[in-house]
Amino acid sequence: MEYSHDTLAILGGPKAIPDSSQHEGMFHWPIVTAEDEQAVIDVLRGGLMSGVEITKEFERQFADWIGAKYALGHCNGTSAIQASMWACGVGAGDEIIAPSLTYWASAAQALQLGAAVNFAEVDPDTLCIDPDDIEHRIGPRTKLIVVVHYAGYPCDMDRIMDIARRHGLKVLEDTSHAQGTRYKGRMVGTIGDVGPMSLMSGKGFAIGEAGIMVTSNRQIFERCISYGHYERTGVPSLTGDIDNQIRDEKLGRFAGIPLGGVKNRMNQTCAAMGLVQLKHYPDRMAEIDQAMRRFWRLLEGVPGIYPHQVPDGAGSTMGSWYFPRGRYRSEELSGLPGKVFCEAVKAEGYVHSRLGTHAPMHLHPIFHSADIFNVGRPTMLSFGQRDVRQGPGSLPVTEGLHNTVLSVPWFKHDNQAIIEQYANAYRKVALRAEELMEHAKVSKLSETPA
Repeated sequence: MEYSHDTLAILGGPKAIPDSSQHEGMFHWPIVTAEDEQAVIDVLRGGLMSGVEITKEFERQFADWIGAKYALGHCNGTSAIQASMWACGVGAGDEIIAPSLTYWASAAQALQLGAAVNFAEVDPDTLCIDPDDIEHRIGPRTKLIVVVHYAGYPCDMDRIMDIARRHGLKVLEDTSHAQGTRYKGRMVGTIGDVGPMSLMSGKGFAIGEAGIMVTSNRQIFERCISYGHYERTGVPSLTGDIDNQIRDEKLGRFAGIPLGGVKNRMNQTCAAMGLVQLKHYPDRMAEIDQAMRRFWRLLEGVPGIYPHQVPDGAGSTMGSWYFPRGRYRSEELSGLPGKVFCEAVKAEGYVHSRLGTHAPMHLHPIFHSADIFNVGRPTMLSFGQRDVRQGPGSLPVTEGLHNTVLSVPWFKHDNQAIIEQYANAYRKVALRAEELMEHAKVSKLSETPA
């Protein structure tokens, strides 16, 4: 293609993307067909929403696809993560280690279990937990390392598992961003001890407000059942359902009432949709991968913007590229502030251009002063934990990412002509950064809140 060198749209020139309203199909997700609709309608008409048989079939197929022995459906990813934490032995007075850069549901549930969260740095390029910042955080009450395959990028699982095994810790892989991502050929979620994830409507594998946990550890599987699936805690000899019931006699004696005091059951409309989506997901994921790689290939050699993408080879992938990011280097663009860059890309026609990512969790008041159990002191300290609270400046990489990470389009189809328009929007702004810096409008844009 011939790239446009017209005047930037923000300075009065033509847009690189003339009419983005014509591209809604490129971004709509999930893809819902008559097959999905019929599966959901059958559940509704059969009054099966609160049953478990369709969910069990979805669990079996999902486990086979991802490469785990067991899967357990949940009402959402948050509940799957909390149950998984408890199943890994996290309790009052314990600690977990987790990245500060993530959605709150990767770690905040630890407080509900009476545990504290010791937040770790992320690698500035991968945006995943930095293995070099884990080991020194391990204390006598540390039980679990939580890793997040952020925006589809697989964590350095070899190093993380080595640290965990040497210290006798469990590893929880939050796979909410990365259903189908591979790390050196293996599906993420199956490498650690347990892999809970969200399957809500915005995720890569989207089936409604739902979640799922995968594991090959029978004890963790049974503990997750006992935590929030009361209807599945019966004695196998009476139910005949050996694979999906509690075998552990210590857990089995609590049959009928969930140990977590919660109901984590998946609505079977989600399970029915999941069975349909799973049939098509590998092909849809492959097309997303082609489209996103095309976008980044078109930007090769452009200064200041780099892909958040695993290197080719070694069997690692980005899954469905959920929440795709780019890395921004203002020093290569005459010091152009990232928010000004994004405003210029918006003017070119990509209205969702923005700088930044999730806010650092270690700075949120809930992890400093919230007294969830009304005991008169912060929950992070309520049960005899050491004080692992962290203030501003404690995780400088994470705290600085609001200036170095930006959004990019999440294409669902590989349409070359359309993708070229969006790539051209980023290219135009990057190649005319100096002009943009010098223009009188920059000072006004720089004052606009991010």
